[in-house]
Amino acid sequence: MCRPGPVRHDPAVDQRTHTCLCFCLRDGAGDRREVLLGRKKRGLGAGKLVGLGGHVEPRESAEEAAVREVAEESGLVVDPADLRPAAVVDWRFPARPAWDMWVTAFTVPLVRGEPRETEEIAPLWVPVDAVPFDAMWDDARHWLPGVLAGRTLRAEIVFADDNERVASSTVRMTP
Repeated sequence: MCRPGPVRHDPAVDQRTHTCLCFCLRDGAGDRREVLLGRKKRGLGAGKLVGLGGHVEPRESAEEAAVREVAEESGLVVDPADLRPAAVVDWRFPARPAWDMWVTAFTVPLVRGEPRETEEIAPLWVPVDAVPFDAMWDDARHWLPGVLAGRTLRAEIVFADDNERVASSTVRMTP
């Protein structure tokens, strides 16, 4: 199987806040594939189910940030060599431009340890075929199914004036 190359982004997006997400995957009961999500306990998106991740710090790569954030938010250990580029998503909030950001998302099929609750996240494994999109940010249903199916993609999500619902989305699968 050919591993996808890095997902590219355009320089205009680089000017916004750069974040990362990492979707840890495993085989669950009955060979049902599972993804690790977390109930966000504070900050932007508190109460929602989210992927593990956060800000990419200065002089830190998205891969380094993903490994760090997974450890900080769940206690799991990820080998950077196991990260698989999955998506670049550009989020725009016209009613609140300070929230505009872009994310580099990864999947990882191998993690060490058992997830534990932290001050930031209450982690839980959910079946990939039963992701509770109604408990997540509205944009997740537009692009996350492609990522969980093993595709790489580029997406632009524009939120409505309520900063909750998606006003428009463009999702392109990448080679």
